[in-house]
Amino acid sequence: MKKKIVYVVLIALLGLLGWQIYTRMSASGKPKTMQGGKGRVAVEVKEVQKKTLKDVGLFTGTLHPKSQFIVAPKVAGRLEKLLVKIGDRVKKDQLIATLENDEYVQQVDQSRAELDVARANFEESRSSLEIARRELERARTLREKKIASESELDAADAQFKAQEAKHKVAGAQVAQKEAALKAAQVRLSYTQIRASWEEGDESRVVGERFVDEGAMLAPNTSIVSVLDISTMIAVIHVIERDYSKITTGLEGKVSTDAFLERTFPARVVRIAPLLKETSRQARVEMEIPNPDDLLRPGMFIRVQIEFASYSGATVIPLNALVKRNGQQGVFVADLQEMKAKFLPIKVGMMNSEWAQILEPDLSGSVITLGHHLLEEGSDIMLPAAKPGPAAGESRGQRKSGVKPSGDRK
Repeated sequence: MKKKIVYVVLIALLGLLGWQIYTRMSASGKPKTMQGGKGRVAVEVKEVQKKTLKDVGLFTGTLHPKSQFIVAPKVAGRLEKLLVKIGDRVKKDQLIATLENDEYVQQVDQSRAELDVARANFEESRSSLEIARRELERARTLREKKIASESELDAADAQFKAQEAKHKVAGAQVAQKEAALKAAQVRLSYTQIRASWEEGDESRVVGERFVDEGAMLAPNTSIVSVLDISTMIAVIHVIERDYSKITTGLEGKVSTDAFLERTFPARVVRIAPLLKETSRQARVEMEIPNPDDLLRPGMFIRVQIEFASYSGATVIPLNALVKRNGQQGVFVADLQEMKAKFLPIKVGMMNSEWAQILEPDLSGSVITLGHHLLEEGSDIMLPAAKPGPAAGESRGQRKSGVKPSGDRK
């Protein structure tokens, strides 16, 4: 029984000792700056500044040629010769390739022979028509003299009309054979494949080749592509926030990894009238002059467009903005009383670093770090400045503890 009493007393003493240790540690862990339940909050401040603030949009996109088309045959045949290579310059109406044309030459010869036959038939029908006309005139003369009967006149008239109809048919056949000859000649010309376009520069460049010599081609089989790269088209996609800022004629700068130290001027020429529902973005096209052919289709690009510029704008660091009770504002630091005062503001343009203050007029210092702990009138303190190295003491000497040579005895 006595042992149990001793154990209980020891446990009680140990518990009391532990409680005293806990209370002392809790008391020592409180910050010394706490006074009456309130303490100063350590903050960082920065001065309100006047700057030229630019609203700049950054986009990425891809380069496309100003125009591009595929050269393809209109008729079937074996590719006999391909006269250009990838990267070659071609002029307007330049011969690109030729197809085997034996069959089409034969069709032209046959059409020409059929035309000769039709013309011969036309001459024969014209001669027969002339004979029938003279016979009809003779029959009319004899009928007037009461020598020929009425039936003979009718027979001569019918014969004339029949020959006249045959002559018209022969004339139509000549026209038909002439058209057939022209069609055969056109098909023959299709075996000479040329690069042709209406507007733009007199020369363009061959981009891709799709077939080799000797290949059997069907109509509209791709042979080569021809590109106009004297002017490039930069295609970017803008989100709804920037869509209203984009206007035709707006200028920008284009850079690419191929030429890191160079930028190329660009100008907005087309804006899509809609935003894609899947991406919520709109297509924007910009023209880039490319007189030296440095830019090529397919290059990845970065585009910088300056929407607006404000000189002498009142700006604060972006991380100074806070919200209290649904209002946007900043904490202004009163460095004399060391207090923070919340000031509602109206923000204008913002970029990745600065925010423009439209209202009210603002000056002094604003709190950029620690404001999440602040309320109106909170006490603040600034972090103490770190002591710098003594005069004549190098960084390496201060770090290693070596005194300057002048202090040595």
